[in-house]
Amino acid sequence: MENLNSLLKQFKVIPVIAIDKASDIVQLGEQLSKNGLPVAEITFRSDAAAEAIRLLREAQPDMLIGAGTILNEEQVIAAKEAGASFIVSPGLNPNTVKACQKHNIAIIPGVNNPSTVEQALELGLDTVKFFPAEASGGIAMLKSLLGPYTNIQVMPTGGINQNNIEKYLALPGVLACGGTWMVDKSLINKGEWDTIGQLVKDIVAQLAE
Repeated sequence: MENLNSLLKQFKVIPVIAIDKASDIVQLGEQLSKNGLPVAEITFRSDAAAEAIRLLREAQPDMLIGAGTILNEEQVIAAKEAGASFIVSPGLNPNTVKACQKHNIAIIPGVNNPSTVEQALELGLDTVKFFPAEASGGIAMLKSLLGPYTNIQVMPTGGINQNNIEKYLALPGVLACGGTWMVDKSLINKGEWDTIGQLVKDIVAQLAE
């Protein structure tokens, strides 16, 4: 997990991808990598997710690939077998956490209140996703949440964009933020790869300043 955290911190922003057609991931992955962001969280919101992870792992063997919206052990197994390096879940389900521990793959579960943070700590986790970030109170809520839990690392996701990401990243304990704007589903479905590439390049440059 330490290695995963250091990579997430290095990337600062994690593209959260919902994909309808698995084959689209190859060109999408190319745009991410060549524009300075060789990382992806592919969500299991569609039937194409596992195949997309497999295709991306083949095309970009060195890329950091996560599987998102994982809800049960069956999906944990499918994601790991497809080539995912880590798991992200929207909430904190102890069964899903234990499945990841059983199958030896890192998980970043979703939390948005003190009780779920403490549940994560009880399960041996110190890296969590603050989700849905903006809807759960945004920066103010996250600051309050980090106050008593100084040993946790957080990946805020949900409602984060190029206008507010730097405020989140400025908080101690925030590793990286999940974002969808640079990999918007409508852009993927239309095959607007150059637009996606430019959005990726822009955020990488913005966060490097």
